[in-house]
Amino acid sequence: MVLWDPTGLSKEKLVLPLNYFFIIQHFDGEHSLAEIGALYLKRFGEFLVPSKIEQLVSDLNEKLFLEGQRAEDARCLAREVYRQSPLRRAAFAGRAYEADGVKLKKQIDGFFTSQEGPDFKPSEHAGKQIKGLVAPTYDLKQAGPIYAWAYKELQDSEQPDLFVIIGTASAGLDHVFAVTDKDFETPLGVVSADQPILSQLKAKLPTFFEDDLCHQAEQAVEFQLPFLQDIVGRKKPFTIVPILSAFSASSLGDPTVRQSVDQFLMGLREVLTQSGRAYCVIAAGELAHLGMRYGDKAPPTDFSFHRCMQFDLEMLKPVEERQPEEFANYIRKEQDQRRISGFSPIYSLLRLIEAESGQVLRYDRGITDQYNSTVTYASMAFY
Repeated sequence: MVLWDPTGLSKEKLVLPLNYFFIIQHFDGEHSLAEIGALYLKRFGEFLVPSKIEQLVSDLNEKLFLEGQRAEDARCLAREVYRQSPLRRAAFAGRAYEADGVKLKKQIDGFFTSQEGPDFKPSEHAGKQIKGLVAPTYDLKQAGPIYAWAYKELQDSEQPDLFVIIGTASAGLDHVFAVTDKDFETPLGVVSADQPILSQLKAKLPTFFEDDLCHQAEQAVEFQLPFLQDIVGRKKPFTIVPILSAFSASSLGDPTVRQSVDQFLMGLREVLTQSGRAYCVIAAGELAHLGMRYGDKAPPTDFSFHRCMQFDLEMLKPVEERQPEEFANYIRKEQDQRRISGFSPIYSLLRLIEAESGQVLRYDRGITDQYNSTVTYASMAFY
């Protein structure tokens, strides 16, 4: 079992035997070390030597895997370093996509011309004003052609110069949204954050800037930027409003969560409207997560995947029809059994745009491990 920190605070990866994984599952603030020892004895039939568990606690604390003063001090230092940095550095270049600018442009072209891509034929919506896009956040090397279907629509449309990018915060957030005012670096150059919009938003909703450090390790916003630079940036300057989100369809039933989501989205929409500028909202997120990697008891079969595909496309019908509450209701009715991680950015997009039409452009999946664990994703456009 491999343990790592999705927030990026700890840079370590720990390989743990299953019996140690059993132990750390009970590091929840509710079990004493003696109680964990008793549970271990019941589960494995052997005594847990106190010195071993104490050493495990010490090692986890040293490597920043335990909540506590050491982790909090490290988090505060990381936040200060991030806020003093002139920009948000490219975190995934060289891993998820090419680190060299020339090679990256060639890679993007390849996404368009691949067998799964849209090629360069004109869109049926060519020349229309684009209001929104849904794109994946999955590894570009695998899902690049699906991104291309969304960005082909942008390429052929009447393009704004302001893009509100809302991506899934996969590691979670303290608040339901996290905004950063940092410019973003990629191998194709620096993408400027829209400081006038962000300054107004910060004055109105300062709480939602407190989680800005999470942008440092999250991929959702970064993966959209090379496409924007290649398609829009070659024609004119553009700016972004980078946002991460983390709330579920079921959590909207909590009045506190609902109030926080409404407060942010209404405030953001007001700032955007008052600017008088055309803008495009990009929702960056994935759909279903199937298999043992995500908590299922068995790997997905071809039948279960095709059934999931049917559910996904049915779920996206209210998205095409620009009905955010119906989208949320669909997921609530199935109790989010398929773990729709892109709910919050897609829901937010629907609350922020005024569009006359929406369309699913392409749908696909990625296999994440040797047990056939699967992530599904789609590209969509709104006009």
